Amino acid sequence: MKFINASTCPWQHAVGEDGPKPDPDPAPHRLLSLEQWHAVRAHWPQDLAVAIEFPNDADITQLQPDLGRIALVVLEFPKWTDGRAYSQARILRSRFKFQGAIRAHGEVLVDMMQLLTRTGFDEVVLRGDQSQAAAQRALDLFATVGFYQGDVAETRPWFQRSPA
Repeated sequence: MKFINASTCPWQHAVGEDGPKPDPDPAPHRLLSLEQWHAVRAHWPQDLAVAIEFPNDADITQLQPDLGRIALVVLEFPKWTDGRAYSQARILRSRFKFQGAIRAHGEVLVDMMQLLTRTGFDEVVLRGDQSQAAAQRALDLFATVGFYQGDVAETRPWFQRSPA
């Protein structure tokens, strides 16, 4: 899991004088809202990677036709008790075989680290009061042992895996 500092991340929002630009010009390392992406996707250069902020109440299947052009999908956790982004990440990884980065953003707590990893996230922006060291310890807890159930990285349950 990669821990992201939002203020130093190379992916930046396309903003103008009055806030988010409704139809931003193509440029490297653009982080676009879903609405911005829909406004520019027809003329966005095929070879210019883009990052999309995707709301957790939208249907993730609408990104499927564009996944080859998307380098990063940022999935939102508006509340730590709202787990819809877990399902979105799992669909991206398992059903659509998305190879780009998936980032958790919003109310992301240390307690969520294991499930984030198991559902396909590989980047996280922790909530401001959360400790990166504690999050890493949570990730390391089962790193060598593994889980009984399958997940996006290893779909077979423990009993179907060959011994090491």
